[in-house]
Amino acid sequence: MLKKLHYLDYYLLVPYLLLCATGVVMVYSASAYYTQVRFGANQTTYMLKQLIFVALGLVLVALFYYFRLSVLRDWRFQLVANVALFGSLAYLILRGILHPTSAVNGASAWIDAGPISIQPTEFAKLVMIIYLAHMFTMRQDQMRRIDFRLRDMRKPLIFVLFLIVLVLVEPDTGGAMILTGIAAVMLIASGIPKRYGFGFAGIMAVVLGGGYYAASHLTFPASWLKHYQLRRVVAAFHPFEWVKLEGNQVVNSLLAIDHGGLTGVGLGMSSQKLGFLPEPYTDFILAVIAEELGLIGAALVIGGIFFLIMRCYLVGVRSKNNFHALMAYGIATMMLIQTIFNVGAVSGMIPVTGVTLPFISYGGSSMLVLSASVGIMLNISASERKAKEKAGIAHA
Repeated sequence: MLKKLHYLDYYLLVPYLLLCATGVVMVYSASAYYTQVRFGANQTTYMLKQLIFVALGLVLVALFYYFRLSVLRDWRFQLVANVALFGSLAYLILRGILHPTSAVNGASAWIDAGPISIQPTEFAKLVMIIYLAHMFTMRQDQMRRIDFRLRDMRKPLIFVLFLIVLVLVEPDTGGAMILTGIAAVMLIASGIPKRYGFGFAGIMAVVLGGGYYAASHLTFPASWLKHYQLRRVVAAFHPFEWVKLEGNQVVNSLLAIDHGGLTGVGLGMSSQKLGFLPEPYTDFILAVIAEELGLIGAALVIGGIFFLIMRCYLVGVRSKNNFHALMAYGIATMMLIQTIFNVGAVSGMIPVTGVTLPFISYGGSSMLVLSASVGIMLNISASERKAKEKAGIAHA
């Protein structure tokens, strides 16, 4: 066990620890006033909970670092993980239909488990990454043949489609889009013929570009705007026109960023967290960071996340094991899309999707999944370094 510490990748571990520590501090700063005024609770409530999540996350990092990655490909693990995932998502949908009042912020996405709430969509991301990495590795030779057809991948594609539909029905549009992005990147990276890879990229570019143009330039009929998802999209591009409705969060976020300027107003001195930004310690915690620590502080936080993401991609590129490489690509893409969605929403560039900022925002499910992912990445990096070292010794 101690011998494996020799292969520990500090380029993954150190940014993870720094980001988690920053998250705990900023969760306290962003939640103290909100907690006391709204709930009459101790100002440290959410900070202490986040500390517990981080502590549990560290346990998962250690567990998955010493975990045999081959177990993730075992059919028994796959069966238990998939049954638990689809069962929990089906439960959420049925509960939302039978008990509509149980929805939080318009979505039935959380399962109450005593003092904590579990968000199955967060776990769906990692379960899908492991499943697709396994299935694509099994079909590696088949996928690289010239006569390959997408119908040869019916089973994994049906799995992904069914999973995305269940998440979309909750409804969790942000989660569904993240799952779609992860699946697309992993499929392209799996070695399929280039015509499919370029085809997927082209379709996604057209859809995203067309959607962006429509939301920012077209005028929608009033009857369409009854759907809050569409109102969120329109409000992202015209926030000040929708300031009393869906544009409120974006406007207050932009005001926070403007108030903070380059160097910020000082830790704990944000004004927008004082009742203007709803739940400022979750989706819009970056706005509080930008106001208190300035654009410099926000850039350092975002830079730390991107450093970790790029390290994950690099580990995948260097990996000689296809299963390891695909998991690395999937995990890096998960972090990347979440970061883009969160930063884009906070800055008013894309619609608000309720996606948290990795390692920084308050949230138990997100922290546990991200920590398990970092543990897997550390394991992959160590395994590859160890294999490279053995190959060098054998060659010598």
